[in-house]
Amino acid sequence: AYNIHVNGVLHCRVRYSQLLGLHEQLRKEYGANVVPAFPPKKIFTLTPAEVEQRREQLEKYMQAVRQDPTLGGSETFNSFLRKAQQETQQIPTEEVVLEVLLSNGQKVKVTILTSDQTEDVLEAVASKLDLPDDLVGYFSLFLVRETKDGAFSFVRKLQEFELPYVSVTSLHNPEFRIILRKSYWDSSYDDDVMEHRVGLNLLYAQTVSDIEHGWILVNKEQHRQLKSLQEKVSKKEFIRLAQTLKYYGYLKFDPCVTDFPEKGCHVVVSAGNNELNFQVRLPSEQIKEGSFKVTRMRCWRVTSSVPMSNGPSGSSPGKSEVKLELAFEYLMSKDRLQWVTITSPQAIMLSICLQSMVDELMVKKSGGSIRKMFRRRVNGALRRSDSQQAVKSPPLLDSPDTSREPMAKLSSKLTSVSLRGMSHSSSANDVGANDFHGNYAFEGIGDEDL
Repeated sequence: AYNIHVNGVLHCRVRYSQLLGLHEQLRKEYGANVVPAFPPKKIFTLTPAEVEQRREQLEKYMQAVRQDPTLGGSETFNSFLRKAQQETQQIPTEEVVLEVLLSNGQKVKVTILTSDQTEDVLEAVASKLDLPDDLVGYFSLFLVRETKDGAFSFVRKLQEFELPYVSVTSLHNPEFRIILRKSYWDSSYDDDVMEHRVGLNLLYAQTVSDIEHGWILVNKEQHRQLKSLQEKVSKKEFIRLAQTLKYYGYLKFDPCVTDFPEKGCHVVVSAGNNELNFQVRLPSEQIKEGSFKVTRMRCWRVTSSVPMSNGPSGSSPGKSEVKLELAFEYLMSKDRLQWVTITSPQAIMLSICLQSMVDELMVKKSGGSIRKMFRRRVNGALRRSDSQQAVKSPPLLDSPDTSREPMAKLSSKLTSVSLRGMSHSSSANDVGANDFHGNYAFEGIGDEDL
């Protein structure tokens, strides 16, 4: 059996025959020319070297399927991973009570099935809170780890290929919780959410919590104004004032390490406002702050190095020895691209943030509405809406499509820059093209932006 890890944590265990079955199903539904090549069957017993080669091929296959917007978002692929997760963790389908936290620490208890997917659990929480259907998509469920001071460290946004109950219980650690938070970046969408009492209350609770945890910066005078609005219970005015503050709507990550501006710098990264904000402590102890705009990231990738363990396979699920890195290629100036690396256990969550910022930018660019970005139930099955399907960022950076003039123009402008990234990477363990998330928002850069 092969272990499939998500974020360095064992998600499921599957056999070659099960993966082959998935491959055949995908080919039947989408056609042989869409689905990547699958490692062939062998008649004779595999040698240890062939076993390792097959494992690597299967890993590349799963990553390629997951990164394809059509295949990776398909119900066939996601339900395969959900079933495998449930079977691996040996959790039977039954009714259970799941506790979901709100930002103010309040607990919402929902009765669900252990086999309910992320979308079902989100809808159950929304229904319990009386949050109207058209606002459900503005919120998401996040897996978090509660820290000693009652704050949260974000592990990941729960994905469509997992079962929230199974994901949280299989970690066997009460520090891991599921929390409901808003899942968009542009604060102009706050207006939609504030139209409804429950939406307003959720947004208010999250804003108060982010201020209390020091995620949003407040000076003495602003603090006094906020306190007075809180006493008057003027929630909308409170949020309006908070929107003007630094880091409003950002997600703050745990302190980690970066190689920018030099190797080994300690950094606090925040994601929001279509950028990654760095507060870097230089070796000289000086603190510097700067931001990397998502539109100027040509691509990014997450790499993980999992130490080989000879112990029993289930001996250390979710231990933090897995080293995760997020690296992005950034347009520093007109003809200079540079890789910036962040080494953090939250690298996957950072990547998810970048991807969702790009998706939101692309929806706006195409004149779509954020409401349409969310899934809608069709005949009982969950389907991603067309507008989101259309704007999903491509996972691979293949040759620019000639019909996309801005990108072609930019590529020619960057000919003096070494664009070697796609075929051979600068990292020690060679990463192939499939490991890159290309960024369509990068196309939007014109000369005036540089």
